[in-house]
Amino acid sequence: MSLETLMTPQRRRFVFAALLYVVCTGVFALVAGGARINQHTSFNHYALLADAWLHGRHDLAHGAPSYAQNNDFAEFEGKTFISFPPFPALLMLPFVKLAGSPENFRDGQFVVWLSGLGPALLFLVLDKLRRDGRSPRTERENLVLSLLFAFGTVYFFVAVEGTVWFAAHVVGVALGALFLLCALDARRPFWAGVLLACAWMTRPPMLLTGVIFAFEALRVHSVGGSPSCNRRLLRDAALFALPIAVAVAVASWMNHARFHDSSPFAMGHEHLGVVWKARMAKWGLFGTHYFPKNLGVMLTILPWFPAKGVLGDAPFRINEHGLALWFTTPLYFWLLWPRKSEPGASGRRDFRWLYAVFTLAAALPAVLDLMYQNSGWRQFGYRFSNDYALLLFVLLAIGARPMRIAFALAATWGLAWNLFGAVTFDRAQFDRFYFRDGSQTVLYQPD
Repeated sequence: MSLETLMTPQRRRFVFAALLYVVCTGVFALVAGGARINQHTSFNHYALLADAWLHGRHDLAHGAPSYAQNNDFAEFEGKTFISFPPFPALLMLPFVKLAGSPENFRDGQFVVWLSGLGPALLFLVLDKLRRDGRSPRTERENLVLSLLFAFGTVYFFVAVEGTVWFAAHVVGVALGALFLLCALDARRPFWAGVLLACAWMTRPPMLLTGVIFAFEALRVHSVGGSPSCNRRLLRDAALFALPIAVAVAVASWMNHARFHDSSPFAMGHEHLGVVWKARMAKWGLFGTHYFPKNLGVMLTILPWFPAKGVLGDAPFRINEHGLALWFTTPLYFWLLWPRKSEPGASGRRDFRWLYAVFTLAAALPAVLDLMYQNSGWRQFGYRFSNDYALLLFVLLAIGARPMRIAFALAATWGLAWNLFGAVTFDRAQFDRFYFRDGSQTVLYQPD
């Protein structure tokens, strides 16, 4: 039997996905380095939460450990809680049990093992769109786009951090890609709901990407508008909504048990012991008050080039609010000019539909992130974009702009800067490249 016979199209795409996982995970592990791989991180909040559950508690029995520097713990009625959405802790729970304690569990290594899943699963999403005739990209182009997502976006620096804030993005990206595989064509409504519920319990803004399933179900079941189609639509909607409703009920129970608040969205961040707590008390966790500042962070922060000797020996400084999204990944400019189908082509309406749906699905969590009380600080680049970056890469695929010289130059720029961020961010020996302001009020180079 020949190799070509063995390599059926189905096997071929899974082989490519597996290779992507191995390559990406290997690079992430290499860049992360021994310290992050071989010992627990200083901010292993999810492991601490898993350990609390193993002891039948919601709170930390002995309070926040000293090595965590009291960073981002919620204090309520004399007890210490982890207020981050809990799904990553559920993933870690059996391994914390086997390790015997959070300190014996290498949470950074665990996150690195997960980090290759997002790019590999993104390839499967793009390949499905190619096979269904909804994307004109070739298999090779989809491989390139998946690698560019891994190493040419802020996902790179996030994947090698391992600590609580960044671990959530790694888990959220993998869940988001799995959700897309189930949501396209509304193929697996129940599992789409399960995965979206898990993504919400990891990164809450990702719940809004559920509009993809809603519109795909409408598209698939709208043919003729017959009663049978309507029944299938209602069935799929119910299957999709059921696990999300269960997750909402679980979140409400947890929040009531911890903070006497039955809202599923009251995770407890308002009880964080941070210096800007008064800001949250005045304006809330979300609101339009934060929008202008966060939009400035997302779109306008660039490296500073100080006069010699003013800020040490680094040739430039990066504000830890993070570099502008277009600066770290200029490929996103290609989203502004998608290539339309030829007039009269049968796929034109489907292209417009798909592009509009994914644009809306990316815009909704993006706007919610921009109304959050925090810009993502501390960060190399705008890390909240990981909540919808998968959707932006789907748009790059179906937008079908040619990957020519300008695209290659933009990709090279993104690869270079994100490699720099992954290697230098939060490393003591490279602190000279970063400007840190604990008040979070300084966005641009001071006069």
